[in-house]
Amino acid sequence: MKPTYLFIGAIAFAALAYAGVRHQGDASSNDGDQPALTEANAASSSTEPSVKADASAKADATDKAVASTKDAADVESPTSADAALHFAMPTTPKGVPEQLLFNDAYVSSFNNQTLMPNWVAWRLTADHAEGSVQRKGVEFTPDDRVDERYRVTTYDYMRSGYDRGHMCPAADNKWSQRAMVQCFLLTNICPQDHGLNVGDWNEMENQCRRWAKQYGEIYIVSGPILYRSKHKRIGSQHKVTVPEAFFKVVLCLKGTPKGIGFIYRNTGGNRPKGDYVNSIDQVERITGLDFFPSLPDKTEKVVEAEANFNDWY
Repeated sequence: MKPTYLFIGAIAFAALAYAGVRHQGDASSNDGDQPALTEANAASSSTEPSVKADASAKADATDKAVASTKDAADVESPTSADAALHFAMPTTPKGVPEQLLFNDAYVSSFNNQTLMPNWVAWRLTADHAEGSVQRKGVEFTPDDRVDERYRVTTYDYMRSGYDRGHMCPAADNKWSQRAMVQCFLLTNICPQDHGLNVGDWNEMENQCRRWAKQYGEIYIVSGPILYRSKHKRIGSQHKVTVPEAFFKVVLCLKGTPKGIGFIYRNTGGNRPKGDYVNSIDQVERITGLDFFPSLPDKTEKVVEAEANFNDWY
């Protein structure tokens, strides 16, 4: 579904609160408004939509899925790796800074204002969900394709209190030494709470690899969420934005296509994966991104309205 690009801060807060973490004030905030994946709206809403679809919405989505089975069956996954990367790419809202950076395994949309990726997209196949290449000894590296003024370095993360959190994870790149090295480029990295990085976020990365093996391949898009008007920054030189949350959306084209979304506050926690579930539509409303725009409209409308974790088992 094509998003409206109208973002109300209360909507994002409702979604993130539903994910199990109560609102907390900024540890620090020393920068003004920055271009982000959403357009802040000072107005508040008294009727915030629920993160998870209610029973009637799910029933409606099910009816639409049945009605569009024929359309869904006609969706085929791209055959080449390059075509797969283009298929996985969302559409970034107009006006958001973007430099597209293509790598062997993933494509990153780098934002030279936030100094983070807007999003990172890739296709994960069963073959790529495992491999013999190890991450040991691979170092985080500045991306030379980015103008030096905006080129984040490892020094920007030193003593920041945040991990260098992969969007496309290292374990999705064990199939190739070159792919492993590329996934440590800092244009694939966001400041991430350590507890989240090694905890619930890591568990979802593991789950995605299990799904890739189960279904043969899946498409994934991950990235930061900025919903406050001011954001914490790290780094003495480049001032990297710290996101308030992260999203991940997953699409499977095997059989009847299906999709699912997840939102994680940038804090530690230990909750069931189902607590973070959102529809892709909801993630679109929060981020302003348009996911999987190459899908036929009828199929896109159905899969992006779904929010049923049990459908993936």
